[in-house]
Amino acid sequence: MANIGIIGSGNIGAALTRLFTRAGHQVAVANSRGPASLQALAGETGARAATVVDAVRGADVVVVTVPMAAVSTLPKDLLENAAADLVVIDTSNYYPQQRDGLIADVEAGMTESGWVEKQLGRPVIKVFNSIIAQHLLDKARPQTDSGRVALAVAGDSAPAKTLVMQLVDDIGFDPVDAGTMDESWRQQPGTPGYLKDYDIAGVRRALAEATPQRKPEWRATPNSPGTFESPA
Repeated sequence: MANIGIIGSGNIGAALTRLFTRAGHQVAVANSRGPASLQALAGETGARAATVVDAVRGADVVVVTVPMAAVSTLPKDLLENAAADLVVIDTSNYYPQQRDGLIADVEAGMTESGWVEKQLGRPVIKVFNSIIAQHLLDKARPQTDSGRVALAVAGDSAPAKTLVMQLVDDIGFDPVDAGTMDESWRQQPGTPGYLKDYDIAGVRRALAEATPQRKPEWRATPNSPGTFESPA
């Protein structure tokens, strides 16, 4: 059993709160609006509603699942005093035309989670970015089910990746090692496996077929950001 802090209670954060508590893990969930806004989710799942700072305290794993541009607004010292072996999961995707606007480092070729690492001052493991939140809830399956959806997991720390891959398995999905942080572009938006719900073989094939060039629809424009309904 792991102590997991989840920062962000949007679609992915709420889904992971439900899944991790269901799998028997201790979860503290936080958002920018404060614990009072999380009472319904906490009551439903048994998770503890927390502040962002409190969610990190004593955690074995912290999941950062906020809009990508908002990562830079988190407290600069949020992870400063956390344990050296704290595992940080990043679920974010760069949506320049829909939400985030231009992030220069990413436009210049930095991986999305590499940029998140830079903001947090900690290595991260990238996972849960390539699946629709509702599918996390609807498509979780036991280990014995041969039809499991697989999820790509990228990062530089072998022990951290091993732990995260076990968590992925715990909540009903097959983990696939997607390589290092420098290779994490293989699971970013616009790549062959993004939002596809493939099995292990399918995810491995999609990772192998990915190319690093960012497509025009995933780059900022002079008018960015727009909205998801009306990208700019």
